[in-house]
Amino acid sequence: MPYEIVMPRLGWTMEEGTLVEWLKQDGDTINVGDIIFTVESDKAVNEIEAMEGGILRIPPDSPPPGTVMPIGRLLAYILQPGEAVPFGAAAAPSSAAAVSAAPSPVPTPSIASAVVTAPTNGHGNEPTISPRARRIAAELGVDWSALQGSGRTGRIVERDVRAAAESMPAAQVQTESQAVKASPLARRMAQDLDVDLAQLATNLPGKRISRADVAAASQPAPSAAPSTAQPVSEDDQLIPISAVRRITAERMSASAHTVAPVTLTSEVDATELVKLRKQLKGDAEANKRPIPSYNDLLIKLCAEALAEHPEMNARFHEDQIAISRAVHIGIAVDSERGLLVPVLRDAQNKSVRKIAAETSALIERARAGQLKPDEMRGGTFTITNLGMFGIDAFTPIINLPECAILGVGRIVAKQVVIDADAERVAIRQMMFVSLTFDHRLVDGAQAARFLSRVRQFIEQPYLWLI
Repeated sequence: MPYEIVMPRLGWTMEEGTLVEWLKQDGDTINVGDIIFTVESDKAVNEIEAMEGGILRIPPDSPPPGTVMPIGRLLAYILQPGEAVPFGAAAAPSSAAAVSAAPSPVPTPSIASAVVTAPTNGHGNEPTISPRARRIAAELGVDWSALQGSGRTGRIVERDVRAAAESMPAAQVQTESQAVKASPLARRMAQDLDVDLAQLATNLPGKRISRADVAAASQPAPSAAPSTAQPVSEDDQLIPISAVRRITAERMSASAHTVAPVTLTSEVDATELVKLRKQLKGDAEANKRPIPSYNDLLIKLCAEALAEHPEMNARFHEDQIAISRAVHIGIAVDSERGLLVPVLRDAQNKSVRKIAAETSALIERARAGQLKPDEMRGGTFTITNLGMFGIDAFTPIINLPECAILGVGRIVAKQVVIDADAERVAIRQMMFVSLTFDHRLVDGAQAARFLSRVRQFIEQPYLWLI
């Protein structure tokens, strides 16, 4: 039986993906583990491996590279030698004749007969079912536990569920248009914000509800004031919203409507940190090692400060606060594709030299569009640095579900008072650091103590180097 290749789900928040390119061509022989195509999803380009071996057949009507499509969209098939090509049908086989078209030494039962009265596996256990088939069964109101699967190993697949739905009385079938289709995060957000998903689905017919839809629905209705929207003129340039920009917008919107953000800003004397970086740079150049950046030093000192103030390394988990023992720090990276935040894991256990090597590799992959989804998940704290753009201070937005984010400004030489009693001044390397934290998780005093410790570590690096 042909093995279907579909747009994969590469993360819980993924609702659609972009087919970037085929690395194998129609008619190529495929082995298990071969990379057959690449997909862009959630700010990353992912290589997709073959789960079955055989001959790759891409239908003529398969979406071309560059197409954005929903999860589960059929892309191609993997056939065994001598197996019939399933092209020409509008959808996957859903009748007994279509299934029996593939040669098999064992008679294949009709899918249409696989209704809720069919037996299970003879041992009282439920049959196996693909995640997509399970979701479709929930949407169509089909009891899949008694279905007989037509998958390669007897697994229940989508066509089994749809065939069973077609054989059920119309009154028993819950059509997809009647079901509330929403991502897991959207459902959780709707519950937190007291948004009626059923009503929202009525207002957005045929659309799978996202977090941005829930966030928009949670806002008060606009007043009857006249619209201030500026009409589009012939001189305006319209730029399509990229997948990265859309995801960034959704996450920033969710953060703005979910957290209770407060920002603390402090000016710090970074003279000793500058001296330390110059010494490390000279040693790294002499020994041909990665040169630690200021971000690398900040990652290390923030990891030490978070170890002392674990309440800042927290997140909400249902109705509890989860405090992570490990420190996974995200680094905001500006790339041609948009803002990306790769995560450096276990920063508390790594030396500055190790951090420099790993962040250099992460940033390089981010700018090349080669980050894996796991490299952008699981962060517990984020650092964003705009100092290279001449920015002194700013208010960063929390990267959910984290508790806080540290914004770093430029380092600039200033004349400052170093001894008020003796009326002494000196030229010092000064910088601003801005900590935005979620007031739902921590209080202002806790955040202030953490920021004070970060300031102390910047001004006296030997405190965390030892």
